[in-house]
Amino acid sequence: MKNDFLRYQAQTTPHPLAMAVSHARGSYIYDTSGTKHLDFVAGVSACSLGHSHPRVVQAIQEQVNKYQHVMVYGEYVQSPAVALTKLLAAHLPSPLETTYLVNSGAEAIDGSLKLARRATGRSEILYANHAYHGNTFGALSVMGYEERKTPFGPLVPDCYAIQFNDEKDIQKITDKTAAVILETIQGGAGFIFPQHGYLKKVKQQCEKVGALLILDEIQPGFGRTGSLFGFEHFEVVPDILVMGKGMGGGMPIGAFTASREMMNLLSDHPKLGHITTFGGNAVVAAAALATLQELTETDLIAQTLEKEKLIRRHLQHPLISEIRGKGLMLAAMVASGDLASEIILRCKDRNLILFWLLFEPRAIRITPPLTISNDEIKQGCDIITAVLDKLQKN
Repeated sequence: MKNDFLRYQAQTTPHPLAMAVSHARGSYIYDTSGTKHLDFVAGVSACSLGHSHPRVVQAIQEQVNKYQHVMVYGEYVQSPAVALTKLLAAHLPSPLETTYLVNSGAEAIDGSLKLARRATGRSEILYANHAYHGNTFGALSVMGYEERKTPFGPLVPDCYAIQFNDEKDIQKITDKTAAVILETIQGGAGFIFPQHGYLKKVKQQCEKVGALLILDEIQPGFGRTGSLFGFEHFEVVPDILVMGKGMGGGMPIGAFTASREMMNLLSDHPKLGHITTFGGNAVVAAAALATLQELTETDLIAQTLEKEKLIRRHLQHPLISEIRGKGLMLAAMVASGDLASEIILRCKDRNLILFWLLFEPRAIRITPPLTISNDEIKQGCDIITAVLDKLQKN
């Protein structure tokens, strides 16, 4: 099967990890040889409730037995999608009320950029250096890494970079700007947090000149940082909120939310201003609804901050210079990219799944399911520490 995987399925790198997966439960992925691997990555922050969470599985099974796909997005009333968007609105601040459901975070980014241009009548989009918002053409156009973009150019015009956390660059937001799009917490860059009220100052400048603030919560959203959304830590409300990854409990989904008035602009002049066949799919929406219900009806989100403390306490080591992030969105920083890769691969050999960040080679991603137990956290940290001890002696 591995040979067929490499031959027939398009690859993203020359050397994929290529674990042959049998099944997954809770905090573990099982390979076809029967070995279980403790998952400290959660599908790159996508499996908020771990693997095959009973509530999510039950919601999927019940919906599959009713119907799956019946009509393109927005034409038929389908209860899972309606309930999901209503529950989202109940947990979001005004004016974030109306949600457009799509298939991925990247598609949601593209939709949010279209909405900003439609709402303002302007074309300029400002994004941050070292930003990552996905790999569709719109999302790629607001990626802050030129070497990743150049092979696919020309991209969407009138997109310009500013420096994240640089207050001087806030003045580049003018009456020509349709929107500023920022990750609430920069992910691929190394889990970089906004400093000194940066997001509030960006929003104030946007309001002053009539621009919109789009916040990308694809990675920090859905409880990963100790609140339902990361922006809640920074006393700012975006004009457009973008979601994905952990929203679906392991199922493919994305969404963007704005005021009802703004979102209605996509339904007329022109009609079908944004359209998707499978967005809001009933089975996926049922999984996302179950995920959101579990997160908001339990103390899982609050637990992430306690679990963060546990990880920090058990990962104190001379080879780790710092642990960035909040909640269960963490990155252990080491001296070099080579060392980070060595640690990740040696932990893989000990059946602990870690991963890289896109643009910060010195970072080791630690983003386990929010459902991970304290004992599982200690077990994983013990494996990392044992690997670090051995590397330190060599």
